[in-house]
Amino acid sequence: MKANPTNAVLSLPEAFSESALRARLAVTALTFPRRGWLAPLLVLILAGLMRFVNLSTPNAIVFDETYYAKDGYSLLHFGYERNWVEGANDSFVAGAPSGILETPEYVVHPPVGKWMIALGMAVFGDDNPLGWRFAAALTGTLSVGLVMLAGWLLFRSVTVASLAGLLISVDGLHLVQSRFALLDIFLMFWLLATFVALLLDRYQGRRRLASRLAEAATANGGTPPDSLMVYGPTLGLRSWRLIAGICAGLAVGVKWNALFFIAIFGLMTVFWDANARRIAGIRRWYLAGFLRDGIRAFFSLIGVGLVTYLATWSGWFASQDAYDRHWAQEHPGEGVLWLPQSLRSLWEYHRSAYAFHSGLDSPHTYASPAWQWLILGRPTSYYYESPKMGTDGCTVDSCSQAILNIGNPAIWWSFLVVGVFSLVIFLIRRDWRFGALFAVFAVGYFPWFAYPTRTMFYFYALSFEPYLILMLAGVLGLALGRSGDTVRRRKLGLALVGVFVVFVLLVSTYYWPIWTAQTVPYTEWRERMWFDGWI
Repeated sequence: MKANPTNAVLSLPEAFSESALRARLAVTALTFPRRGWLAPLLVLILAGLMRFVNLSTPNAIVFDETYYAKDGYSLLHFGYERNWVEGANDSFVAGAPSGILETPEYVVHPPVGKWMIALGMAVFGDDNPLGWRFAAALTGTLSVGLVMLAGWLLFRSVTVASLAGLLISVDGLHLVQSRFALLDIFLMFWLLATFVALLLDRYQGRRRLASRLAEAATANGGTPPDSLMVYGPTLGLRSWRLIAGICAGLAVGVKWNALFFIAIFGLMTVFWDANARRIAGIRRWYLAGFLRDGIRAFFSLIGVGLVTYLATWSGWFASQDAYDRHWAQEHPGEGVLWLPQSLRSLWEYHRSAYAFHSGLDSPHTYASPAWQWLILGRPTSYYYESPKMGTDGCTVDSCSQAILNIGNPAIWWSFLVVGVFSLVIFLIRRDWRFGALFAVFAVGYFPWFAYPTRTMFYFYALSFEPYLILMLAGVLGLALGRSGDTVRRRKLGLALVGVFVVFVLLVSTYYWPIWTAQTVPYTEWRERMWFDGWI
């Protein structure tokens, strides 16, 4: 039997050929299978249909659209958020927005998500639900594509990537958040884009490391110069890391809790670089990876992210009447004095908003502490109406129109097992993919336990759902088996995965009416409320 060259013992010059270095660094070509595009495309089409069909239903201001739709309108017309008169929602729903005041509004979230809502209004009008919800539906659909791209980059399997895309496209939490002018879908999208960009940077960096070591070895008679092997070559401008920095700045520009994710992303990308140098044989890989590459990574990710974040406040900087715009002039000698006046005012605004978030403990009917999220203990009711017979398609004595923001139970309850299983895979098999996904999930989830009295909601879990979905898809991929497994083993894996996916689809079909405000008999709505905590 012919030996596998990647497992053979190589002589020293052979060890520094580009092919051998790529094999050691696990750098395989990013070549998508010629016929592999159909399944992801169908999943993306399904995701788009589920998010865009009847997007204007209900014709009402739903949940926190009362803030963000009107903020998007303000940004579109004035460049900063303004206050509205009481009852302005009625004019919005009637298609003639009115009642905006000249006074600035005190808002506690940065403007990126609201600017994205405003862009939808600019294209489809600011006087209809399609206009203020379009950006969320488009972003949700594109995020399904990003999940599949992440799945492909991690597992190099069209099947696993397509499974990940299908599961998140039919999940209720992602679906509902994609259909309304709320912020969390934009936060999730930019965080996911940052992660995907860093996966591409990981590939680009390792490929460049292999190429430069091989070039140096060729020029030096078969092995790189000894001086080069102390710290290794520099890798030059990392374009994907710069893109990751831009995406990170936009994520923080939606909500500040993106900072937890950015921290773990930064640590992961530096660790990936250091480990690549170690595998390549660099003697002081830890210094080169954690210091030289780490400093560059800091400026690419954090530096570029900070500049991007400040740029998202352009409307605030350009205005004369935005909230706290002239705080520094009005409070001489206060605040961070070494900053320019405009930045000092913005810093004070941020300090005030952070104090608001830290002290937020007002009671809410649908508040849900973090420990309830994975078990679906208290989903959020966004909308509920009770049509009577003869109205809104109701054909019985009493009907319900509801939007319950709840994930697919078959998916979410499986996360409890998948999370533990992924951690075990990482610890036993040292599989970096499951380790990275679990780390991002953990950093996105567990910090919320540090604020036990803060008012929280289940939909905060959307920010880390893609990483749970990717873990689930990866585990399903393991269940399917490998090409070298027995036919019986592969048939069993296919049967198990098939049954699970079909069950997920049936559950999503069952919950579709109360994810999209369909008119159903009250008894059918009540049947879907499996626990009192869901009402």
